[in-house]
Amino acid sequence: MADRAQPLRSRWGLGVATLVATFILGALAAVILRAEVGRGLGVADWAAIRFTIWQAVLSAVASVTLAVPVARALARRRFRGRRLLIALMGAPFILPVIVAILGILAVFGRSGWLSDLLGVFGLGPLQIYGLHGVVLAHVFFNLPLATRLILQGWQEIPAERFRLAAQLNAGPLAMWRLLEAPMLRQVVPGALAVVFAICLSSFAVALTLGGGPRATTIELAIYQAFRFDFDLGRAAMLSGVQLLLTGAAALVALRVASGEGFGAGLDRPVRRWDGEGRWARGLDAIYLSGAAQFLVLPLSAIVIAGLPGLLSMGASVWMAAATSALIAGLSTLVLLLIALPMAIAVALGRGAVVEVAGLLGLAVSPLVIGTGLFILIYPVADPFALALPVTALVNALMALPFALRILIPRVREILARYGRLSLSLDMRGGAFLRRVLLPRLRPQLGFAAGLAAALSMGDLGVIALFADSETATLPLQVYRLMGAYRMEAASGGALLLLCLSMGAFYICDRGGRRHAET
Repeated sequence: MADRAQPLRSRWGLGVATLVATFILGALAAVILRAEVGRGLGVADWAAIRFTIWQAVLSAVASVTLAVPVARALARRRFRGRRLLIALMGAPFILPVIVAILGILAVFGRSGWLSDLLGVFGLGPLQIYGLHGVVLAHVFFNLPLATRLILQGWQEIPAERFRLAAQLNAGPLAMWRLLEAPMLRQVVPGALAVVFAICLSSFAVALTLGGGPRATTIELAIYQAFRFDFDLGRAAMLSGVQLLLTGAAALVALRVASGEGFGAGLDRPVRRWDGEGRWARGLDAIYLSGAAQFLVLPLSAIVIAGLPGLLSMGASVWMAAATSALIAGLSTLVLLLIALPMAIAVALGRGAVVEVAGLLGLAVSPLVIGTGLFILIYPVADPFALALPVTALVNALMALPFALRILIPRVREILARYGRLSLSLDMRGGAFLRRVLLPRLRPQLGFAAGLAAALSMGDLGVIALFADSETATLPLQVYRLMGAYRMEAASGGALLLLCLSMGAFYICDRGGRRHAET
């Protein structure tokens, strides 16, 4: 496509990609140059590294192990509400972390529902803070992701394979050995690597449920070096360690081979003869109801606890909500301004350079970028005065890889379908953009904007580094209320944050689809 004449040019996308790469790599360079390598790592630093890797391993193994029977049950059952349950699996991705943690505390905390139930039988309350609390929260976020990844593997086994196995009178054990176990050997390593890489950069979860000397992740150690010790050299060195770990994990996740597939089928509906027994149906029902309750109960707890808390939040929470809405709006606008020209450049055949620039936002954690920006800004300006624009910009870069994945296929399709006709009508540049591309790209733009707005609304990363005592977004304000043991007001703020995040996603997504030309 790059060799053919096109109604649009890729130079804007290349320019934006260069700016994005310069921005992220500049922050990384500042971290590397500031790191005091000869100083070495202290005992506390090594403890943070060990805890980071250990909790990521446990979280990945627990998430994927629990996801296997849930995905299997979803693959072989058809029931009313199945689509809703699968859609619910996507909710934790845009759910603000601080909201989910408050919900988990309400269910599994010392004063939570489960502790109250245990008290009825004369047992003591649960202790959630520490390693097991961090792993529990990570399982809440990553069990749905692992389930979706493994379910995809199950759905790729053609129905004809199951039919043939049934004709050969293969029982459940034989069907597992011949079809399901080989598929899991292909899919599970990739799912483990992805969840492990995600859990390595845990910050908000460790900040709220860990935090002690024996439960500190590297990102939390970076935050503590910044906020409590103002030791930029140590923070930069830890950022370098974090970068090496996440980069290595991301490479492993990308390189884990999926192996050979099961071949193409005729798209017939899958019928599972091995799941028709009473025991199989009962087990599947247990797995599905357990997963649904694990996801729904914390959200229900937020709604129940947050409704009375709405009246006791105070003006500071509403101000923080307005700040979050402003940052989310700015972040979404910036994302669209950089993602659209980059998606056009990729669709025009400049994929390698532009996509690498876009993926940098996924490879580097927000806290590491924030550390680099702080080092760059500190000598020339007050970083705390730039907290809001810096947070909006970093949030946009974090959402950029997802936006590119959403926009590129549709842009490529539109150019292939209408490019030659537009050239014959001499419709190029801005005219093609206004009359052809944007009207047909509205659903994808709306989805990408909704995703960016929701992720930015719930972010508790960069703002924790840059905010002073007078500045706060809503997630940060909820965290401060939790620290002050004002749990009722924190629950009210969490409910407000949940409504704002989901509302921003819904408005942008629906707005993009409304009257969209397809």
